[in-house]
Amino acid sequence: MLQLTYTGTTTIPIEAECIAPNTLAGKTVAEIAALPVQHGNAPAPLGEFFRVEGDAGDQQIVMVGDCSRVKWVGANMTSGSLTIDSNIGMHCGAEMRGGSIEVRGNTGDWLGAEMRGGTIRVRGDAGHLVGGCYRGGRSGMRGGMILIDGKAGNEIGGHMRRGFIAIGGDIGDFPGVSMLAGSVFVFGKCGQRAGAGMKRGTLAFFGDAPALLPTFRRDCLYEPVFLRIYLRELRKLGFPVADEFIHGSYHRHSGDLVSLGKGEILVFDRSKA
Repeated sequence: MLQLTYTGTTTIPIEAECIAPNTLAGKTVAEIAALPVQHGNAPAPLGEFFRVEGDAGDQQIVMVGDCSRVKWVGANMTSGSLTIDSNIGMHCGAEMRGGSIEVRGNTGDWLGAEMRGGTIRVRGDAGHLVGGCYRGGRSGMRGGMILIDGKAGNEIGGHMRRGFIAIGGDIGDFPGVSMLAGSVFVFGKCGQRAGAGMKRGTLAFFGDAPALLPTFRRDCLYEPVFLRIYLRELRKLGFPVADEFIHGSYHRHSGDLVSLGKGEILVFDRSKA
């Protein structure tokens, strides 16, 4: 196991794309400490900000200390495990393809942006654009799973094509905006304009019913079998899921009718709860 202990005192953000298990595997402590990171507008060695200890051969990395100003950690990750025992900055797990990341704190914006595989688990809160699409891109998250115990910001799952996102707390506006496929589950309150421009995919709301756009059409009240399977699997992963959600009924709405209109929004029926 390799341990990276943050010792920096700078207020300038650090871009550390090199911190990924598959990137560091096979390197010595000295080689890892000498890897370049971007400190503001100038390069600097990783060892200037982190104390490096242990062995990266098993592709297990633990980061200790407040890393809220450290960006791009776990970007393009393909294998191994990365445990962040604190807060972490923007773009954590961006474009990752495999492996697992656990954050025992809060994350910045663009968590898991355009990721294609792997698992991200956040024990705290996340910022905006979780699983989102970078400006000018064509699609956001294309595979993998993101679980957030706390709350999150705006545009969760924006332009999402595949994959799964679950948020335990409240979220901001525009969840599932321009969504192409995939699933987003929200257990807290939702902001405005859910599913705006979505073409396909599923948005499921288990908290207070959000105010839906008029371009969504109500279809029916039913008990979706696939939802029970998803929720039971979430419970196995340690995500808190109440029995009423597994056995309850849901209002189905299809839309967005200004787009392709094959997406669905499921809202838990609280009249029998």
